[in-house]
Amino acid sequence: MDQEKIRSIVAQVIENIKKQGLIDDSDLQKSSLSSTVKGQSGVFPNVESAIRSAKYAQKELVAMGMEKRKEIIIAIREAGIKNARMLAEMTVQETGMGRVEDKVQKNEGAAGLTPGIEDLTSEVKTGNRGMLLVEWTPYGLINAITPSTNPTSTVIHNSICMISAGNSVIFSPHPLAKECTLRAMTLINDAIVKIGGPENLLVSVADPTLRTAKEIMDHTDVDMIVATGGAGVVRVALSSGKKALAAGPGNPPVIVDETADISKSAIHITNGASFDNNLLCIGEKEVFVVQEVADKLIDEMVKNGCYLAKGREATAVADLVTEDGKPNKDYIGKDASYILEKAGIKASSNTRVVILETDADHPLVMQEYLMPVLPIVKVRNFEEALEYALKAEQGFRHTSIIHSKNIDRITKFVQTMRTTVMVVNGCSLASMGFEAEGIITLTIAGTTGEGYTTPKNFAQQSRITMVDSVSVFSTGK
Repeated sequence: MDQEKIRSIVAQVIENIKKQGLIDDSDLQKSSLSSTVKGQSGVFPNVESAIRSAKYAQKELVAMGMEKRKEIIIAIREAGIKNARMLAEMTVQETGMGRVEDKVQKNEGAAGLTPGIEDLTSEVKTGNRGMLLVEWTPYGLINAITPSTNPTSTVIHNSICMISAGNSVIFSPHPLAKECTLRAMTLINDAIVKIGGPENLLVSVADPTLRTAKEIMDHTDVDMIVATGGAGVVRVALSSGKKALAAGPGNPPVIVDETADISKSAIHITNGASFDNNLLCIGEKEVFVVQEVADKLIDEMVKNGCYLAKGREATAVADLVTEDGKPNKDYIGKDASYILEKAGIKASSNTRVVILETDADHPLVMQEYLMPVLPIVKVRNFEEALEYALKAEQGFRHTSIIHSKNIDRITKFVQTMRTTVMVVNGCSLASMGFEAEGIITLTIAGTTGEGYTTPKNFAQQSRITMVDSVSVFSTGK
């Protein structure tokens, strides 16, 4: 999805809310964020002061009511759109990972496509014995642990979801993305305050470390933990003894059978594996293609900007990006041309993805390499592709993709893989609402089962039962 389309969606969301009379043009003018951030709103010298301020802000938020909360969400969306490029540039500069243009799209997508308060629909059931009302109430203070791969877009997404549900948030930024994460947070805080919302709905410490992260997680005033990152942080969150929502790693396999539209499949796979240098956990990480169409798929991928490394070149690339049998962190999120250069291979600076043929048990296949290096495994038939794909996915239940026109095979794929995200005949980005139907999330909770997180995942269900009263149908019998 291009940036103009995202801006159009955001504008339509705002226009719809204006038509409903929930906010007018003067409110939107107030919510416009100045290009200069004043102060360090929400950033505190220690954990205790941050948590104390966030707890107070959460109570203020709830007291302001839902109409004000709607205005706050509009302000957050506006801030995300206005500062998308600046935050993208800052992120790439600080982390050394990814591509600016793609991070702009992620920031704008998080601002425009993340569900807001509309997700928290109340339910009412009436009958002879009275009325049942089901509503959604906040947890309180949420500890959001953010990654280095998608730091600012995760802050935008989490802020919209968690504040929509009535919570305040204390962020634990990844140390490698500290500055850009805090900048995103303070920009959003300033936008909230500008339209009369509470100060310090989003907080963090000025110098986040593993020690402060543990202190925050263990604090008695933290009501929920949301971990977006690798397996290590997920394990810690799940062992905290608190309500935890965990978005862990994936290793999305792609199956291409002989019935697929190979030209389109090549475009989709290249787009997904190259987007932000394959930092997204939903991105295509390994391809299993039926042998009779494998060479055609590879040729089409080369036409779309991939570089096919063969023989010694393939060995050089694989050895470079692998260290002690694991992904070499020095090449996570790096450009394909940079990786090729370091491997001693001359190629165009416009190279999008490095592709190479491997065996099904190669480390590039069996581990998640967050970089634009894509192993391709030739298989005898669909059944073998499905077997290898299931093994490579390793039970993460995260994402899987298939390109096929055979509905029976697609059905078997869905029933076998059972991942949180499954894309059929499209790019992995389609699952994020890019050029497809759906919403965006930067916290895919496959580990704990919530899947694509929305505001409802950060709220508690409240059921109010009125016995033999309120309903016009009440008979007392």
